[in-house]
Amino acid sequence: MISKLARMNFRQQFEKSLTGPEPLLALAPMQDVTDLAFWRMFAAYGGADAYFTEYFRVYATSRLEKHILKSITNNPTGKPVIAQMIGNDIPALVRTVRELQQYPIAAVDLNLGCPAPVVYRKCAGGGLLREPQKVDAILGALRDAVRIKFSVKTRLGFDSSKVFGELLPLFAKHSIDLLTVHARTVKEMYRSEVHYEFIARAVAEVPCPVLANGNIYSAEKALEVLRITGARGLMVGRGAIRNPWLFQQIRQRRTGQPVFVPRGMDVLEYVRALFEKTCGLPAREPAQVQKMKKYMNYLAIGAEPTGRFLHRIRRVTTKAEFFAACEEFLNHDRPMPLEPFALALKETDLMAGAQL
Repeated sequence: MISKLARMNFRQQFEKSLTGPEPLLALAPMQDVTDLAFWRMFAAYGGADAYFTEYFRVYATSRLEKHILKSITNNPTGKPVIAQMIGNDIPALVRTVRELQQYPIAAVDLNLGCPAPVVYRKCAGGGLLREPQKVDAILGALRDAVRIKFSVKTRLGFDSSKVFGELLPLFAKHSIDLLTVHARTVKEMYRSEVHYEFIARAVAEVPCPVLANGNIYSAEKALEVLRITGARGLMVGRGAIRNPWLFQQIRQRRTGQPVFVPRGMDVLEYVRALFEKTCGLPAREPAQVQKMKKYMNYLAIGAEPTGRFLHRIRRVTTKAEFFAACEEFLNHDRPMPLEPFALALKETDLMAGAQL
């Protein structure tokens, strides 16, 4: 368990990161992907400055999911944790906030951006962006209940960015402490270009720090996004799954140090570590292989340009088949920048509901 002193240190550390000289680099929450086991392994590659939990599902009879709560109580990263919630029931959200603040978290985050149909059809996540008045009411109730930092992660709107102009005054009105903007609409999912000009607009119009989110796949891209948006920092999900050295590379690029570029064998070792550290008991080999496919959906598009690697990975059923494919494509000493290839992206698009 984390002590009361450590809890205070995390909150102070997070407060300093919101105003310090270096950009805040946060690992995005990705449901069933960025779990406790992944955090533990990811921290060894340089890690993030802050970690957002998978979202707690909040409804009238909800309880804090134990496996997500362990990411907070057993936090292995040494960095602040922000607890994310998703839902639209105001009394339940208030109750959950009060419960979460009893744990060693640095902030509470409201998800207004999840584009999964199973979420937005229930008017949660990105679905709430269709109802700015409801967002207003939720933000007001939560701001009254949150005694620590309160953040929001949003998209530009549901099917149009026109509502973004209504959302920004709401975020300012309720004095949120941090805003993360994924600069696409819900309907654009992950397939369109990212509209970074809207992040720059948020930076100009809201009084709190802003994190830029969306398609940050290299150190060069990261610095470009920081430059054109003026954001306080970056939230990265898929790019960091594909390239666990990404945050380290961003820091190296900013300070003028030589930037580490992994070779194929380094990436293969990363895949082996993912399998060993995140996939549970060996007796559950089929489940292990299926979980690895989630990670490989992101990694493979930066490992091989034609999509053949990803195509093959999706068809393996055993550990032996999985690692035979990885050995074929990764067991070499050539530099591997791990930036997404266009043809491999097309292969990913063939998967229904793929999130890039």
